Amino acid sequence: MSATRLRALHRPGVPLVLPNAWDAMSARLVQDAGFPAVATSSVAVAAGLGYADREQAPPEEMFAAARRMARAVSVPVTVDAESGYGLPPAELAERLLAAGVAGCNVEDTEHPGGRRREQAEQADLLAALRAAAGAELVLNARIDSFLEAGDEWAALPDALRRAQSYLAAGADCVYPIHLRDPDVVAAFTERLRPAPVNVTYLPGMPDVAGLARLGVARISFGGGLLAATRRWLGRRLDDLADGTMPY
Repeated sequence: MSATRLRALHRPGVPLVLPNAWDAMSARLVQDAGFPAVATSSVAVAAGLGYADREQAPPEEMFAAARRMARAVSVPVTVDAESGYGLPPAELAERLLAAGVAGCNVEDTEHPGGRRREQAEQADLLAALRAAAGAELVLNARIDSFLEAGDEWAALPDALRRAQSYLAAGADCVYPIHLRDPDVVAAFTERLRPAPVNVTYLPGMPDVAGLARLGVARISFGGGLLAATRRWLGRRLDDLADGTMPY
C-alpha cells in the first residue's frame, strides 16, 4: 500500500525531503532524482493551471492534476488539499483516493474567506477524514499559527495545542507552516516527540542536516521550486526578446 510506504518514511531526525511538484513532468523529475515520494504544492499546481492559490482553482482541476502526477510515477504522491475545498470529509477522502494519492495536507484556515477554524472544529474534520480514509491516506495536518506571527515564541503554545489535538484526532504528521526560528522548531519537535513534524524550508533556515538535528521528520518547499523555475525561464525569455539565443 502506498500510504504504508509513505508513512514509514516519516522519521524524526531522518527527514523525508519532499521537493514539491506541480505536474506530471516535474513529478517524474523528482522521482528520477531518487526521492522516495512526491508532494504537490497547491500554489504551484494552481499557477500551472492558470489560477491563484487558496482554492481559486476548481477542485476538479486540482484533483485531475493530482491524478496525472500519481499516474506518472511509481513512488507515493501526497497532495496539498488546501482546506478541503468545502467538501464533506468522506467525499474529500473518496476523491483523493480515486486520484491514486497516498496522502494529503489539510490546513486549518478556510478559503476563500480566510477564517481560521477553531481547534476542535479542525480536529473533528481530521477525525472524520481519518474515519473515511482508514489507513489509506497519510494525513498531514497543517497548522497556520506561525503564518502571521511576529513572535514565534508567542505563537508556540497555540501551535502545540493544535498539534496535540490534531494528532489525537488521527493525523499522522503535523505541519506548522512557516515556522522559521531553529530554537522554536527544536522546542516544537521536542514537545511532540515522537510524532512527525513537517517544516517548510525557507531561505536562511538550516539545511537538511541542520533540520534533522532539530528533530524534523519531513521537509517541504511549497512553491519555492516553481518560483525558481519561473525566474530562470523569465531570464531566458528576456534574453530571447533581446535577440540572444537562450541555449
